[in-house]
Amino acid sequence: MYTDMEHRTEIRRAVLVDGLSKRQACLQFNIHFNTLQKILDHPAPPGYQRVAKLGRPVIGPWLDRLRELLEDNRQLPRKQRYTVKRMWDVLKDEGFAGGYTTVRDTVRQMRAEAPKEVFMPLTQPPGEAQVDFGYALACIGGQLTKITFFVMSMVHSDAMFVMAFPRECTEVFGEAHAAAFSFFGFVPKRISYDNTRVAVAKILGAHARKLTIGFGRLVSHYLFEPHFCRVRRANEKGVVEGTVRYSRQNFMVPVPQVADYAELNAYLLECCRSDMTRRLRGKTLPKRELLKDDRIAGLLLPKSSFDSRKLVSTTANSEALVRFDTNDYSVPVEHGHKPVVLKASADTVFVYHQGREIARHGRCWLKEKQIFEPLHYLRLLERKPGSLDHARPLADWCLPEELHRLRRRLEAHRDDGTREYIRVLMLLQKYSMARLVRAIRRLDCVIAPTADAIRQWLIPAQRPELLTFSLDGREHLAGVKVAGPDLQGYRKLQEAAHV
Repeated sequence: MYTDMEHRTEIRRAVLVDGLSKRQACLQFNIHFNTLQKILDHPAPPGYQRVAKLGRPVIGPWLDRLRELLEDNRQLPRKQRYTVKRMWDVLKDEGFAGGYTTVRDTVRQMRAEAPKEVFMPLTQPPGEAQVDFGYALACIGGQLTKITFFVMSMVHSDAMFVMAFPRECTEVFGEAHAAAFSFFGFVPKRISYDNTRVAVAKILGAHARKLTIGFGRLVSHYLFEPHFCRVRRANEKGVVEGTVRYSRQNFMVPVPQVADYAELNAYLLECCRSDMTRRLRGKTLPKRELLKDDRIAGLLLPKSSFDSRKLVSTTANSEALVRFDTNDYSVPVEHGHKPVVLKASADTVFVYHQGREIARHGRCWLKEKQIFEPLHYLRLLERKPGSLDHARPLADWCLPEELHRLRRRLEAHRDDGTREYIRVLMLLQKYSMARLVRAIRRLDCVIAPTADAIRQWLIPAQRPELLTFSLDGREHLAGVKVAGPDLQGYRKLQEAAHV
């Protein structure tokens, strides 16, 4: 068929405009009558269309098996799905004699012909939010670290709150919610989640869930309605999915360079505040103004704050250590073998005994580590001074040179020099390191100052109370004249001393 449009147009003009007969046209242009008729019927070439599909003698008997494998893929986790190469291996094991390219092309065509899901555009009522976690890289303290960041996005205004943590867990979940509600100034009336194990203990139905204890406490405190998406239906919270991508691409590119998580979260908070001025496509007002509608539709913040800390009851072991999240934290040695309660936030581990705080540590997010406070073991060292050089809790204790020099002097001039040095260290239980170092410097002229001598320089000097004499009711004393002191006798004493 003639595909040259100029030649095709010439033929059509000759017959349809100039009046050339079809017979003369066939002779003049040397074409068959049927070809001429098609040219006259179609201004443009209709193109070749296959009436019947080509047969597939090799892959044909295996098409149903391939469809089964593709259907299995939809039910499997993304990282455990069949690749095309693995599908080919399965078919070969079952007797397939064709090549890899045959399977690859067939799978590609099946995927192209498979019906695609179409989504219904949904309304965005005010007062509702969506929550999700994302992952990114940040340089924290000079080390490239994989971080987890919490995102809460308001559906109506698209206002966002982002906060970074070392990982996702119950106490992080609660702390992030409390911070987000404080940032927005209200509690969303309805919040949508995926089926994270932090919130969901058991899936009971399409949307019915048994909540974890920690998440149940959170819901009970703030009284919002939790909504859970269907399994593997992330599109049901598409707003926050987009917010996670946006915050990663705009807040964390280039990779943030920070000293710690506190600095990182201060930066992310400022990013969220600046984002409030942004107006999205299709919106008539910026996010800050639209958030007012969310605030009206939302819930009031409760008067009491939410304690997101995780509680664990345990017992300190013989080394005065308590275990939490695979790590061991020290307590004062006098609490060894005693029951304690741990309260862990995202950044701090508190230890209590009978309701009184006995220890506090920065939370370690590594695994199977021991976190010591050297001061916890000084009472034990006082009884066992011989273990000073081999005490594991003191191995990484960086002390000023003044203390090392003091130890050498004490051990050189006293039989109990090591024990006396430990008594000096015990002063740190009450006084700061800076004050202790200043006191030691004041006694630098003393060969081997004891702990008691150093303590005297640590005790603040008592200033004498200044007493004033009131003349109220004693007006007659105002006219009394008192002679000045006679210093003649004092001068004679001075002269005698110089003789």
